[in-house]
Amino acid sequence: MKQLFASILSKHIEFLTIDEILNLIEQPKHYEQGDLSFPCFTLSKHLRKNPRVIAEELKDSIESTEIKFIQAVNGYLNVFFNPQDVGLDIVNDILLKRSSVGNQDIGQQQVVTMDISSPNIAKPFSMGHLRSTVIGNSMALIMEKLNYKPIKINHLGDWGTQFGKLIVAYQKWGSEEAVTQNPIPELFKLYVKFHDEAEHDETLNEAGRHAFLMLEQGEEKYIQLWKWFREVSLQSFNQLYQRLNITFDSYNGEAFYNDKMDDVVELLKKKELLITDHGAEVVPLPGMPPALIKKNNGSTLYMTRDLATAIYRKENYNFSYSYYFVGNEQSLHFKQLMEVLKVMGYNWAKNMEHITFGMILKDGKKMSTRKGKVIFLEDVLNEAVVLAKKNIKEKSTSLVNIDEVSEQVGIGAVIFNDLKHDRQNDIEFNLEEMLKPEGNTCLYLQYTNARIHAIIRKANIETDRLKVEKLDEEAWDIIKSLDTFDEVLVSAMEKRSSAELSKYLLQLARHFNTYYAKVRIIDNQEMLEDRIAILLAVSIIVEEGLRLLGIQTPREL
Repeated sequence: MKQLFASILSKHIEFLTIDEILNLIEQPKHYEQGDLSFPCFTLSKHLRKNPRVIAEELKDSIESTEIKFIQAVNGYLNVFFNPQDVGLDIVNDILLKRSSVGNQDIGQQQVVTMDISSPNIAKPFSMGHLRSTVIGNSMALIMEKLNYKPIKINHLGDWGTQFGKLIVAYQKWGSEEAVTQNPIPELFKLYVKFHDEAEHDETLNEAGRHAFLMLEQGEEKYIQLWKWFREVSLQSFNQLYQRLNITFDSYNGEAFYNDKMDDVVELLKKKELLITDHGAEVVPLPGMPPALIKKNNGSTLYMTRDLATAIYRKENYNFSYSYYFVGNEQSLHFKQLMEVLKVMGYNWAKNMEHITFGMILKDGKKMSTRKGKVIFLEDVLNEAVVLAKKNIKEKSTSLVNIDEVSEQVGIGAVIFNDLKHDRQNDIEFNLEEMLKPEGNTCLYLQYTNARIHAIIRKANIETDRLKVEKLDEEAWDIIKSLDTFDEVLVSAMEKRSSAELSKYLLQLARHFNTYYAKVRIIDNQEMLEDRIAILLAVSIIVEEGLRLLGIQTPREL
């Protein structure tokens, strides 16, 4: 409708392009202000007239069969469209496109590297890693929809002194059978035991440092153990990723860049950017603390590794944009990283972005720990699925594939609870609230979609070539909402916020449920196919919208 309105206006406002007009068109907050509104204030300077006069003149000069009514109010041109002319095209376009609805060639196959998830090997995949994982995955799906080429990179935490400690712990107390059967909990148990014992036995820390030194020097038995820890951890993580329906294009973690950091240090020296400060080597930066490249003992740091990582990704993928989905607390690190790359002369660093997010809270407190213990994401997902199954059984006793649907509902609830919030905000975690069938929940959307398909099955109408021929007035709010799907996807991409899409889907579902309460669908044979067509269009958008959030949508609940 915005495109149509802009096209109509462009015939009367020749000094603005259609895109300029399009950017000025507004979505009114109240129904009585029209379907769309155009503010005439920006035209005053060019036309040297009062905005109210301009609005009145435009109102009198516009003639279009697609427009039912135009108002000129306080310098705004408010337009009410003819549902029969405009609405039919909107619904039939969705029915024709199906899952390709919303596809747009904005990205033109530009490559975007996306650093997401990045758990630590041999440690639990905690709730702390959930946000990076689901926010990054959803943004990759949305950008792919807009014809970008996202490269999802899982930059694993697979190097560091902790592996020396873990090797010592495994050699002292570990069991190959126990680790093979239950990798992450067993390895984490060994790591915790090492720290408990080291409080009373300082020789353990020395042994851990020595083991890591052997690992760095390529000692075969230490390398083999490290590779095994990495392999079994990744197998365990992949079971979780499979449940979350997430895949990656690369698992190159910290260790991958071990042999690439010296080149970065040499390059910094060659460009005369390094200075010595209390024995350490740093890059001074304008307006922020210097970036620490080498400690006074000669060892490199995260900054050195991340510089090597960024340069490798540019050389390997030739990205147009590079995004890091990492919590707010790392803001300074990424500002320094991008600034160092800029002073090194890499102009592409301006297209790098740290996409921040808040924490997950439980009862107002950080959820990553409880009584000193990490909360396993797997345990949270299992609990969500069990609760979902219990709720479904209370509502439906005939569902055949209840285990599959419970998985989709439980995991969908966890993902949606994250994505419906502005990513900058901390979010409260409450499974009972998340799995309510009413309110701003994923289950509300899934129930809405299941209800639509139950009606379609009852109507017994072939939907493959379904078209809408005539619209009832009550469907207009749905139509207007359906029309903005493309726009919402672009907004979500530009704001790097899946909350834009989440809120849109909830609004669409509310419009449908209001319509469903007002209109008898099955009982009216004359309008049956038209109404089913509207329902199907809503379902297409809900299913595709939830897919872009990384959520599956059962058609029976």
